[in-house]
Amino acid sequence: MTAAIISGKQVSDEIRISIAREVAELAERGVKPGLAVVLVGEDPASQVYVRNKEKSCIELGFHSEVHRLDAGTSQEELLALVADLNSRDDIDGILVQLPLPKHIEEKAVIDAISVEKDVDGFHPVNVGNLVIGDDSLLPCTPAGVIELIKRTGTDISGKHAVVIGRSNIVGKPVSLLLQRENATVTMCHSRTANMAELSRQADILVVAIGRANFIDASFVKPGAIVIDVGMNRLDTGKLAGDVDYESAREVAGFITPVPGGVGPMTITMLMSNTLIAAKRRHGLK
Repeated sequence: MTAAIISGKQVSDEIRISIAREVAELAERGVKPGLAVVLVGEDPASQVYVRNKEKSCIELGFHSEVHRLDAGTSQEELLALVADLNSRDDIDGILVQLPLPKHIEEKAVIDAISVEKDVDGFHPVNVGNLVIGDDSLLPCTPAGVIELIKRTGTDISGKHAVVIGRSNIVGKPVSLLLQRENATVTMCHSRTANMAELSRQADILVVAIGRANFIDASFVKPGAIVIDVGMNRLDTGKLAGDVDYESAREVAGFITPVPGGVGPMTITMLMSNTLIAAKRRHGLK
């Protein structure tokens, strides 16, 4: 058996058509979703991400602002900018690109973003609402993962999902979202003694550990859905996921490629969050 490929680009494109339609409808009511992205320093990967976000905003008809700050910008200066963006009526979503320079405390900056404008879903109030199952802006990559699983036609309810990796950005929130969909969830991490054995029990396997090609076919239950969140640069310059794609696809039922799987979904879910935030702020459904 060779797995069916889950194309994140195709799913992303389908969602963007819907977003663009809603943005056009909002424009008729005098509302234009606005996203402000703040980039501190010259991190090459961050610059690529920010350019892609800016491009997506323009394509979908959003108001877009990118605030590029020098690496020497103080925490106080950054917090002052966030406060200004919080107060502006033309900005519905604020994203401060991580990582930040070492002299700036990430938590202080994330906490300073208005909960209603936290389109990354990282504010403690949004995280808390996610934990207890209340309505909140969801973290983008985990929300994209759930969307990709659903697009396979699989009913998540009752399935055994195994999440490998327990980061605050992906592992923990995706496990909560899977539970919200009534999956039974097992969390694995660097201290898990019998990871391969647990992984082979998964109907749905989500991997986010930052180790290139670490998960091979021996970790995969025949017919399982495998979602690879990893993005690793090899010595050859090529990108690779956390899953050994060629090995795993011979066993899995569905699998995401890297690149072209989860990656395209992250920015699309960011756009979706910004649209949701704009509608809520203007009292629209």
